[in-house]
Amino acid sequence: MIDNFLKYIQYEKRYSMHTVTAYQDDLHKFFDFLSATFDIRQVDDIQHAHLRSWIVQLVEQGNHPHTVNRKIATLKSFFKFLQARQNISQNPASRLRPLKSEKKLPSFVRENEMTVLLDQIPYSDDFFGSRDKMLIELLYATGIRLTELVNIRHLDINYHDHSIKVLGKRNKERIIPVHDSVVILIRKYMKQKKEMWEDTSNGFLLVTDKGQKMYPMMVYRLINKYLGLVTTLSKKSPHVLRHTFATHLLNKGADLNAVKDLLGHTSLAATQVYTHNSLEKLKSVFDQAHPKA
Repeated sequence: MIDNFLKYIQYEKRYSMHTVTAYQDDLHKFFDFLSATFDIRQVDDIQHAHLRSWIVQLVEQGNHPHTVNRKIATLKSFFKFLQARQNISQNPASRLRPLKSEKKLPSFVRENEMTVLLDQIPYSDDFFGSRDKMLIELLYATGIRLTELVNIRHLDINYHDHSIKVLGKRNKERIIPVHDSVVILIRKYMKQKKEMWEDTSNGFLLVTDKGQKMYPMMVYRLINKYLGLVTTLSKKSPHVLRHTFATHLLNKGADLNAVKDLLGHTSLAATQVYTHNSLEKLKSVFDQAHPKA
């Protein structure tokens, strides 16, 4: 049953392999717990109390609420799948509720720090410097995810319309506009790339120092290196630039729904987390400017 469920979320729901692997691990650990604690081996024998016992054990073991909530989501999806296929008559996970957890605001780079990073840091004028600066500009100018970035192909770039097509979660395509400066950087990079070697990246835009398709860890290392020059943030990852993109847009008055579409979010709730950062800026302006503050 677990195998059928994993195939369902991978091929029908189109979850990423990372998510599928996480769900698989959750379910195996849950059934190991049932077998060891209650000697339960059949899904028909599983009751709500058994699920609650596992959740309590996870909390007592010191798991973070986000981790526990992910496992609760796994159980709810799994038993809903079984009920829809009439493998069980009652859904023992229907009354499970996520744990309350403190919401952490996304980390982002300040505007003045981004200005230093893009306009004042000396990048070499060769292929490697052009690639690194284009990579940073592209992440900051589009807010795309790391996996979306490394999978951009030459054909995804529309130089005429100044836009880029990316393939997001669950294979959903979206078109993102880019400004002139980014297009100029891409053209310069492409020229230098062709001068160095024939394309060995199978048409992918970003390549390593050896001309192969760039891999996520290399992007992470590059971003960590350059952000370390301008910010003291503990997190210096490509995702921080995604947070920075969204926060700066909203700080400048961008429409929330438009930012949602640019980020590729399916729900507005996922985008609203960035409004908290904007609210903090408004409070700061109020405190500095209002006579009664």
